[in-house]
Order: sequence, then structure tokens, then C-alpha cells
Amino acid sequence: MRTVNIHEAKTQFSRIVEQAEAGEEIVIARAGKPVARLVSLASVVPKSRKLGLGKKHFTFPSNFDNLNAGEITGMFEQGK
Repeated sequence: MRTVNIHEAKTQFSRIVEQAEAGEEIVIARAGKPVARLVSLASVVPKSRKLGLGKKHFTFPSNFDNLNAGEITGMFEQGK
């Protein structure tokens, strides 16, 4: 674990972030007293989602595909 003061952290920020990204833990200090720790974030891998989880929780009306079809057509044709 490496400790750097705030001034060095500001002037060498990109290099210090690269080192943290590579796995090094860096402590930022003010007047020799640790105030923050810089570590890399764990890579977040999205979990695959299982389809059909809501299958038993709701239903669609049997005429869902034609629901309000006349009203929708009227909006497009007449601009209402």
C-alpha cells in the first residue's frame, strides 16, 4: 500500500489512477494523515436475465393486439 500526499496526487493523478486500476491500493494523505483510499472498482458483469419471471403475475386481454385499434387509427388519420 502506497501513501501519497494530496499535492502529489493532484500532479500525478493519471499515473496514480492507472496504478490503482492495476490493483495497487493507494492512500491519499493530508499533512501526513491518511484521508482517503484509492482502489480499483470490481468489474461489474451483468447477470443474464431469465425470461418469463412474471408469467403468473399478470395476464393480457385476449384482444390485446386490437385493443383501441379504432381510436388509434383515428388519431393517425384524423389527427385527433
